[in-house]
Amino acid sequence: MSSNPKIVVLHMKELIYTVVFIAFAILLLILLIFMFKSSKDKETTVSPDDTYTAGVYSSSITVNGVCMQLQVTVDKDNINAVELKNTNEAVSAMYPLISSSVADISNQIVSTQSLDNISCTDDCKYTYSTILSTVNKTLERAKK
Repeated sequence: MSSNPKIVVLHMKELIYTVVFIAFAILLLILLIFMFKSSKDKETTVSPDDTYTAGVYSSSITVNGVCMQLQVTVDKDNINAVELKNTNEAVSAMYPLISSSVADISNQIVSTQSLDNISCTDDCKYTYSTILSTVNKTLERAKK
């Protein structure tokens, strides 16, 4: 019997490309596993900061010596309303931007359930920041 030897010629360049390609494929697979695993964990966990003690909480805003009450209504899991209370007609006439800003902020907060990414126009950034800081202070008291 004669044996037929089989000769395999391997080119070093092809081996290096194959090893690099396999390493990138493994790295990509590991990256995808961590990306999807961490996003599922974030969606299913509920942090204790997201729960409130149900009720109506108020804080005061003082503008040029005039005190106004900002009320935030929450239930266990949601922010239901942000309203400006105890304003008389003189205050509403002198500061119409505050009333409209509170209404706009209230709509955005109730729809997103977050104080992040609240949009405002350039001419009322100070008003929005004052109202948002007051709402944030009020919600801190409402958290369990």
